[in-house]
Amino acid sequence: MIITTSENIVGKKIVKTIGLVKGNTIRARHIGRDIEAALRNIIGGEIKEYTKLIAESREQCLDRMVEDAKSKGANAIVMLRFSTSEIMKGAAELLAYGTAVIIEDEK
Repeated sequence: MIITTSENIVGKKIVKTIGLVKGNTIRARHIGRDIEAALRNIIGGEIKEYTKLIAESREQCLDRMVEDAKSKGANAIVMLRFSTSEIMKGAAELLAYGTAVIIEDEK
């Protein structure tokens, strides 16, 4: 499965547009991570606990979006985007979305 943020894929042509595909997850912070993050906030630097949480969430969203695209018969996704929104204090949704397409090699 080719996934790109652009609308075209070099060397390929889009032969069919299937439509919107998406994958999401909602994650809550962990009190243990919050304590570590608060301490790190005092001394400065990367809050690795949250970096890891967001990276895992992003991968889960991508996996779910790819599953959605495959179930619709797509072999590529173009115009990939991410969106986040706060659901409640300490919990956020991460959404990956794009356009599912069928591509072929250019002749």
